[in-house]
Amino acid sequence: MSKTYQVKPVSGPVEGTVRPPGSKSITNRALIVAALAQGTTHLTGVLDSQDTQVMIESLNRLGISVKHDPESCSIEVEGCAGTIPQSSASLWLENSGTSIRFLTALCASGQGEYVLDGNARMQQRPIQDLVAALSRLGVDVACENGTGCPPVRVKANGLPGGETAISGSVSSQYLSALLMVAPAAQSPITITILDEMVSKPYLDITLGVMAQFGVTIDRLEETVWRIQPQTYQRSVAYDIEPDASAASYFFAAAAITGGAVTVDGLNQDALQGDINFIRVLEDMGCEIKRGRVNITVQGKPLKGIDVDMNDISDTAQTLAAVALFAEGPTCIRNVGHIRHKETDRLAAIATELKRMGIQVEETEDSVTIYPGKIQPATIETYDDHRMAMSFALVGLKVPGIVIADPDCTVKTYPHFFDDLERLCGQPL
Repeated sequence: MSKTYQVKPVSGPVEGTVRPPGSKSITNRALIVAALAQGTTHLTGVLDSQDTQVMIESLNRLGISVKHDPESCSIEVEGCAGTIPQSSASLWLENSGTSIRFLTALCASGQGEYVLDGNARMQQRPIQDLVAALSRLGVDVACENGTGCPPVRVKANGLPGGETAISGSVSSQYLSALLMVAPAAQSPITITILDEMVSKPYLDITLGVMAQFGVTIDRLEETVWRIQPQTYQRSVAYDIEPDASAASYFFAAAAITGGAVTVDGLNQDALQGDINFIRVLEDMGCEIKRGRVNITVQGKPLKGIDVDMNDISDTAQTLAAVALFAEGPTCIRNVGHIRHKETDRLAAIATELKRMGIQVEETEDSVTIYPGKIQPATIETYDDHRMAMSFALVGLKVPGIVIADPDCTVKTYPHFFDDLERLCGQPL
């Protein structure tokens, strides 16, 4: 794709059906759990993207056989039964937060020395809370530059077990990492959760994937969890549902254009919390049709809302795009933690909306958007896939919207613009 992407407005409401690729969140969790399992696991419906590719490459570097067939969206994993084969490895994770956090915990269960690093933005993303939690369990692990961010060096002698505590205020991925690896410990692990947990639905994904492989946890209290040593059992065939965060862009296309878009493969009971973005659109005035194996959003006149998006923060940028076409302001609240994502997403939202001539109020954990006349603009994406995909939606209604660095979508959705074009029935 070229260095920029000119979005062409559609001539009418967007109508059609689309199936996004498999969930990144489920794919990377399933890869970790299948790697620890006993026996061979076949994963289907998997996402093929940069985030999953670096995970697969890293598992192979650790001596765990992962065979990926992108054409059939399938992966075969030869589980290590809780014992990492390689005693040393250097793992490069680009800017994949799930990968580096999950793999740091996985390496802590090994025997040897491992270094995990990534690109310049990754070296600004926090991981100290996970490092501290692993250290409390007796693991020799540290952020090499003393910044609380990667690179991370793990000198492992197996995961001892014991008691630890972890903050939930920055990312739920730290707790997910500990939970998935805890069954491979030498003795039970008790985890106390400090602070209010952000993005709680992602923990449900973690627990759901673990349960599919035969492992459950004990909740001693609401914030105290215990995991017994045990071996994951292979899941002969584990099918990964479409990515609900990716689906939000197509639901938003219906909302913005007054069309009707159906997403196949997802329903209200999906494992991913981001499916609840449809409830936000419903509050704004859209009509939602919930099927057994699909969901349809019918666009209607939109009204601005005040919404806490802590639990579905990966769709905050999608809502920012929709908010431009509502009657009245929209406030997206309780999402301060997204400043630590691929970019400072609150600042990026505010900056790019202002670039389009929109009035925005930004606080430490919120952004309020006041709809107005939208000016043509080239949207900077900050190497953030969600900035590119969400702000491209504005161009469906407004001429002159150009997306800089559209290739950043390879992180989670390499064929996003192709799918958007097909849905709109024309080259954009």
